[in-house]
Amino acid sequence: MTMTSSRLAIHGGEPVRTTPIGQWPEFGREEEELLLAALRSGKWGSLDGTYVDEFERAFAEFQAAKFAVTTVNATMGLAVAYKAIGLGPGDEVVVPAYTFIATASAALMIGAIPVFADVDPETLLISPESMDAAITPRTKALVPVHHGGSPVDMDAVMAVARRRGLRVVEDAAQAHGAAWRGRPVGAIGDVGVFSHQSSKMLTAGEGGTMVTNDPEIDELLWSYRNVGRRRGGEWYEHVRLGWNLRMTEFQAAVLLAQLQRFPEQQARRTAAAGYLTERLREIPGVVPLEVPSGVTAHSWYTYHWRWLGARQGGLDKFAFADALRAEGVPVLHGYVPINRNEAVRAEIKRLGGAEPAACPAAEKADAEEILAFSSPILMAAETDLDDVLRAVEKVARYRP
Repeated sequence: MTMTSSRLAIHGGEPVRTTPIGQWPEFGREEEELLLAALRSGKWGSLDGTYVDEFERAFAEFQAAKFAVTTVNATMGLAVAYKAIGLGPGDEVVVPAYTFIATASAALMIGAIPVFADVDPETLLISPESMDAAITPRTKALVPVHHGGSPVDMDAVMAVARRRGLRVVEDAAQAHGAAWRGRPVGAIGDVGVFSHQSSKMLTAGEGGTMVTNDPEIDELLWSYRNVGRRRGGEWYEHVRLGWNLRMTEFQAAVLLAQLQRFPEQQARRTAAAGYLTERLREIPGVVPLEVPSGVTAHSWYTYHWRWLGARQGGLDKFAFADALRAEGVPVLHGYVPINRNEAVRAEIKRLGGAEPAACPAAEKADAEEILAFSSPILMAAETDLDDVLRAVEKVARYRP
């Protein structure tokens, strides 16, 4: 890789990049036409319109699930899914420490208590051994998170669940189109939840979809997100307590168009990730995350890598990120482990849960190692990726 200047931009040198890299979301005539059709129909809510039903059928087929139920976002989708599998006050659910807060907060919202398992440092995915060790007599469910779009080892998760008699909720918020050993994620467990928030790879700005193969769970998902009604019932017939969490026709119209674009976009992201992995491995101190061998399709929502060069005198992770941004390349620090989040810890204590255990691999990833590229970079052209690589090498070679 050739660099025009070795002086870091953060110290007054010339930046590698001065224009934005990539773009997200992508949209065009298809989204416009469907949105206008939804508008002109005069039926803007899912109970009267057709677009939500059409998207639910299409997305269920796309994820190889029998049923799909849309909702306002994946956070509430997780809460609804937890309710649908029977999780309630005082029950425990095992979640990874390295994930977005919603995986845990959705359980806390219904009075259930998250118990944290550590992750594999090479993949950042929940460790089956740590998950198994976190199970107690109060545990009712396991929640594997397909972090960054990379599927968890679902063979191992389901083996633990069967042996322990537990339910499985897949947090697939970032994993549209991902598959484990040829099987799309989401309905491998009892229920899976996807996000359609603005950064996600299948987006309508906000929204979520829950999928399952179980008709009883499907009915509960539909009911809990629809004020406790039952399908075919009367308008004021509420057979259980639920929330008003329905998706609009406008969101579903956009998602139908986005779903058409998805396969080509996923192929582009996969190619970009492969190119980055091949070239980043040439830079001393940079180690791309491993992808488990059973992953047959990866969503590539984010691209995570480990910066180990601080041990050889390079910048620490946070200074590295600041320097890389100054070179014109956006980069994320990664998650703060939620077993250390004070709001989560306080609510667990209030509900009578045990003090969250330490999760060394997740905590080390946050404090020392993990950086990530997000959607726009993975959608960028190869020439733009070359600028990303030049910037990473420039910062990696710097010694303060």
